[in-house]
Amino acid sequence: MLIIVGIVGIVVPVIPGLLVAVLGVLLWAYETGGSTAWTVFGICLAIYIVGVATQFLVPGKRLRQQGVKTSTLLLAVLLGIVGMFVIPIVGFFVGFVLGIFLVEQSRSRDRAQAWARTKHALKAIAMSMGIELCAGLLIAATWVIGVIAT
Repeated sequence: MLIIVGIVGIVVPVIPGLLVAVLGVLLWAYETGGSTAWTVFGICLAIYIVGVATQFLVPGKRLRQQGVKTSTLLLAVLLGIVGMFVIPIVGFFVGFVLGIFLVEQSRSRDRAQAWARTKHALKAIAMSMGIELCAGLLIAATWVIGVIAT
């Protein structure tokens, strides 16, 4: 059940989806016991670590290639966190994108360039969610294989 909740949490970002899914596998491995269950958990934990790292590295690199600085991303993340409390569910993404637009607008004074970089930020968010969803589905598939094997 936790794995399903985790995958839903990826699509509807209210909870840390990947973490919940891997915790579900951990609980299953603990309850099931045995080397197969713990091996499956180890594989799922590796998928989680690679997924989280990829989720942050790949979109961030593409944003920097488009001229969005790391400091802009940090300020955008801070505004995203504020947005998360102001607008439930989608506030992080609204704050993140608004943060990039505002920082880029103040930096370049060119609204068109700021909007172009903001669109790249939207693509980066979609890519990040896609990477997280793929990792979550891989964790779920690995767990199913583990259940069948035990």
